[in-house]
Amino acid sequence: MRTKLRRAAALVAGTAAAAVLTVGTATAAPASPWAGCPDGAVCVYPEGQNPAATPSLTFWSYGAHNLSGQYGFHWVLNNQYGGAHAKLCSGYNGTGTCHHDMAPQNGWWTDLTPVNSIVLYQ
Repeated sequence: MRTKLRRAAALVAGTAAAAVLTVGTATAAPASPWAGCPDGAVCVYPEGQNPAATPSLTFWSYGAHNLSGQYGFHWVLNNQYGGAHAKLCSGYNGTGTCHHDMAPQNGWWTDLTPVNSIVLYQ
């Protein structure tokens, strides 16, 4: 009998935790597409494209994303939501000096010549 009560209590507790998690996730409203950058993405636009219109690179997953052949001034837009940030780093794989910590729905017109990676993180 105690085993059944423990299982029932665990099931109720697990269901309540799942309900709270679902409600918490639902409150983070997604962004809308911004200058061609899809909801939930970080986008890099071609050199000199001002205003930003069509991204040349789109990143979706957390972690470091290495850049190659990106020189001069570009728009970098963070169209993530739920508090997800992006930052630009001088080294590959998110190493070196990192700057331009972008909160959601923020962007920078910046020189990517010294930037070798973009890091997406929560």
